[in-house]
Formats: sequence, C-alpha cells, structure tokens
Amino acid sequence: MGKKAQSTEHKVDSAHLISEQQSTEGDQEYLQQRRDSLAARLRAGDREAAAELVDLYYGQIYLFFRRLGHSRQVSEDLTQESFLLAWYHVAQLRDGKALNSWLYRIAGNASRLYWRKHPCGEPASIEGLDVADKKEAESDKVERHEQFDRLKNAVARLSMKLRQVVVLHYMQHLTIAEAADAAGIREGTFKSRLNRALKVLRKHLT
Repeated sequence: MGKKAQSTEHKVDSAHLISEQQSTEGDQEYLQQRRDSLAARLRAGDREAAAELVDLYYGQIYLFFRRLGHSRQVSEDLTQESFLLAWYHVAQLRDGKALNSWLYRIAGNASRLYWRKHPCGEPASIEGLDVADKKEAESDKVERHEQFDRLKNAVARLSMKLRQVVVLHYMQHLTIAEAADAAGIREGTFKSRLNRALKVLRKHLT
C-alpha cells in the first residue's frame, strides 16, 4: 500500500465527521448555497471550482469506496478517477441540488466497473463505523467494538446492490431521493432494496 493511501486513510475520518457535524448544526442552507454556486461554476468550466469540488468531497468519496469493500489503495485510485470523470462529464450536472447524487453516481459506476474487471478482488472491508466515545468505560468500549465488528461483517455479507443502498443512506447520509438518484433507480425501488437489506442484516445480527 502506498504512503499516499495511508495518509488519506488517517485524514478522511475526521474530515468526514466535521462535515457531518456541520450539517447537523443548522448549516444546511449554507451548504446548499455553496453547492448551487459550485455547480454553476463547474458547468461554466471553472477549474478553481473543480479544485473546490475535490476539497469538499474527497474524504466522503474515499470513504464511500472503503465502505463498499475496496482496499485503501484501490479506494485512493478510484476516488481520483471519479473526480476526473466528474470533470469530463460536468455538462450532465443539472444544479446544486443534484451535486451529491451526481458525484456519488459517478463513483458508484466506477466501483461497479472495477468489480466487473476484478470479480475475485480483495476481501470486503467496511470502514468508518467504529467511532467510540473516549469517555466510555473500557468494558463498554469492548462491547461497542464487538457490536460494530458484527455489524461490519453483516454489511460486508450483503450483495453489492443491497450494500450500496445501506452505505449511501446510512453511512454517507444521503437522503432517500439523493441516494436513489445516485444508485440510478427509482425511489420506490431504492426503498424496497433498503428494506430488504435491513431484513437481511437483522437476520445476520440475531
């Protein structure tokens, strides 16, 4: 594994948590305004906007690939590839509201293409779930880690279609509408897959 992939692995978790924390502190309107401005500049061919897109989404997209089961190095490579594809297909971006689903759809397609080319790829690995409270008692930490390990293993055993809907909605925190668009399916189909995935997970966990 390259040093760059190791560095990314250490940095993205905290960046992703900061982004999620901001979105829960009433910054949704600000974030949407930023996305609207960014989308308009991207469609206009603004290369500084392309660099801003990478700064804003790199950690999220990297974690998306890790949570789909790709290795650190492959996730690094696919993340870079996704942003190159995004710039190449920027004319397909409708507006700021579509920015999340548009970028995740590009990343999802890159992941599917990789698995088609490497059907016997590396073992599945689910990242970014086990964020424990440092103030917890040691026994509680052990129990929490055991629970997270069970959940990771259960998610990793899902088919790729079912794993993707769980990752998009519950781990990447996309809305149902955004996640369905990112997966390229109707909302009703997405909800059906999500319910099926949850039933499978409950079965594995019980």
